[in-house]
Amino acid sequence: MEAKIISSGTRFTTLPRSYVRSESDRPRLSEVSAFEHVPIIDLGCDDRSQVVRQIGDACRFYGFFQVINHGVSTEAVERLQEVAGEFFRLPVEEKMKLYSEDPTKTMRLSTSFNVTKETVHNWTDYLRLHCHPLDKYTEEWPSNPPTFKEFASNYCREVRGLGYRLEELISESLGLEKDTIRNILGEQGQHMAVNFYPPCPEPELTYGLPGHTDPNALTILLQDLHVTGLQVLKDGKWLAINPHPNAFVINVGDQLQALSNGRYKSVCHRVVVNTDKPRMSIASFLCPSDDAMISSPLSLLEDGHGPIYRDFTYAEYYKKFWSRNLDQEQWLELFKNQT
Repeated sequence: MEAKIISSGTRFTTLPRSYVRSESDRPRLSEVSAFEHVPIIDLGCDDRSQVVRQIGDACRFYGFFQVINHGVSTEAVERLQEVAGEFFRLPVEEKMKLYSEDPTKTMRLSTSFNVTKETVHNWTDYLRLHCHPLDKYTEEWPSNPPTFKEFASNYCREVRGLGYRLEELISESLGLEKDTIRNILGEQGQHMAVNFYPPCPEPELTYGLPGHTDPNALTILLQDLHVTGLQVLKDGKWLAINPHPNAFVINVGDQLQALSNGRYKSVCHRVVVNTDKPRMSIASFLCPSDDAMISSPLSLLEDGHGPIYRDFTYAEYYKKFWSRNLDQEQWLELFKNQT
């Protein structure tokens, strides 16, 4: 079988043509600087009102922040990183047993973003898993390495707890009752993407992931501590987010932007690659239930702030997401009320 993934063990000396971006759509790495003032929020702080205020400011002005003292155990993080690395070091024949280009599958190894629809591919392989409820999905997860299911399950449970905690704080930061967002989102789905970016021969010509916003409600990202790659768009400039020890990067997703009536911003971000080292990141996504109606609470529509977006279900939104390329357009624009 011809390997369709780029983590095949082959070290490329030139970038395959199908990964080369047009001249106008390249990362221009020399123009990127580090983001010096990334909001880092200590969730272990005893002053809840201060944490709520910090989260509100970060969601409003940046669309993302980092959290420390977040309650996810070091053991859960390290074990998942270890076993995920083992997975991507498996022989290509073993990994290809899980390969699929069907985005509706609840567990699959794939490459790029939507390889059947793209004209230019992205320099990444990923293992995507549905994670809630765990007893429904873990049986189909990789059984090699043998500890994968156990370690990934423990991590998913702890990250889900963090996500619920953050949603309560975000609710309060909007002046809402702490359970308002969770009530709107319903019985939330949970996905995880283990992203692997092999060394790239010509990183100036391609992306790991091009600029995009996340279609879900909240993203909890575990960065590679040793290799940078994540960049966010701030005031028209791309800025690199250097990893912070024992921290998660939290991204506001499209659903929270819509639910907050545009007060909070779904951050546009991208991933670049490098010539020397592989990079791995682990993204967890909390998603509204399919039938959740995304609609701003009335208190956010007062003072002349009419609804920016029409009401829609998450199922309707997600269908549009997978029908397009990752960087084709900002999907939330499709749901704006016409003025």
